[in-house]
Amino acid sequence: MKRLITIFLLILMALVLSTNIIFAESETPQPQAQPEAVQAVQPQPKLDTGDTAWMIVATAFVMLMTVPGLALFYGGLAKRKDVLNTIAMSFVAYCLASFLWIAYGYSLAFSGDIAGIIGQLNKAFLSGVKIDSLQGTIPEVLFSIFQLTFAAITVALISGAYIERMKFSAWVLFTILWLSLVYVPVAHWVWGGGFLAKMGALDFAGGTVVHINAGIAALVGVFILGKRKNTLLVPNNLTLVAIGAALLWFGWFGFNAGSAAASNGLAAQAFINTNTATAVAALAWMFIEWAVTKKPTVLGLASGMIAGLVAITPAAGFVNIIGSVIIGAIAGFLCYFSVTAMKPKLGYDDALDVFGIHGVAGIIGAILTGVFADPAINESGKGLLYGNPEQLWTQTIAVLVTIVYTAIMTALIFLVIRIFMKIRVTEEEEIIGLDSSQHSERAYNL
Repeated sequence: MKRLITIFLLILMALVLSTNIIFAESETPQPQAQPEAVQAVQPQPKLDTGDTAWMIVATAFVMLMTVPGLALFYGGLAKRKDVLNTIAMSFVAYCLASFLWIAYGYSLAFSGDIAGIIGQLNKAFLSGVKIDSLQGTIPEVLFSIFQLTFAAITVALISGAYIERMKFSAWVLFTILWLSLVYVPVAHWVWGGGFLAKMGALDFAGGTVVHINAGIAALVGVFILGKRKNTLLVPNNLTLVAIGAALLWFGWFGFNAGSAAASNGLAAQAFINTNTATAVAALAWMFIEWAVTKKPTVLGLASGMIAGLVAITPAAGFVNIIGSVIIGAIAGFLCYFSVTAMKPKLGYDDALDVFGIHGVAGIIGAILTGVFADPAINESGKGLLYGNPEQLWTQTIAVLVTIVYTAIMTALIFLVIRIFMKIRVTEEEEIIGLDSSQHSERAYNL
């Protein structure tokens, strides 16, 4: 633990020193004066109070998705002896992301562009982001914290695959490295003006950046960590699972509708697409499970809901209502079989099906965006069904690039962590439970 704290402090010191050097040696260049005629035809950005109010609410919605939504959802699914550790993984991921994003994540993702790969550090610690700085029609500081909540939930999602076997100290270091080396670059590629954005890849709210990213990291990590002693999924508290799932659905309206970055018709369309796809996916999962096992389960309904939420995320602001129905139905159907058939056949121990739901549904949603993107909904997107087959190819490239990069970097991060510490708890600690062995606490004292 002392070694972990030392590493974190060294990273922080290096960051602060490098940032100070950058600020001391260079000033942000001022834009050259334009002729009066040019200035007259370029309206200045103006704060919109309605957009700002909505985005403050949407940001709070997305924060709610991680703590308490995801924490309760994952905590209820874990074994009784691992509940608190599972919740703590989401909590600490949000805390670390909150600091790292402000320190350098936002700047590297959304400020400038170096060869389409990464941004610049000129906005580290929000340097130059003034109270009246705007991003579109909202304050830039509000835009930065909205994006912060996306970074936080992405890394927190990964934890569901690693629970009940990973040392908490290793998870803390993994969060720092993965957020910095994987999430930030991919966010820049897609949303910050990087090479995938220049190719025309469509991702309204995080199919590639959030869900494929998290799902592939989950899959790679579980192969490196190895299986738990007891791989059965027997939720300790399905009531917590249901509450967490409901909070995720609620918060997802901020996630998707908020990605319009305005209070307008596009936000409303993303809102109804999100609700529709989620409901259809939950029903699809329930009816398939009912037909196969003869019993519909609450866990199945919750899992179908998450699959629908994930799949519609990249498409929410690009497709019409029919597209959202089809995407939801396909996601519910395929994710059911990815969890119940593919995982047992391949034999990997993805504890809470992060890859089976987030990874698979993220891929489905990202690719189908290239099919169903309707220019009548959003002129920025035109899919295969509307005369643009190249969009499907662009979406496929974006998916493949994200998969390959995330897989390689996640594996390298685990190799680096192994240099400094053990990643897995001991067999005895796993049997006792991580609540006791990692935190000296128990979730239930009854």
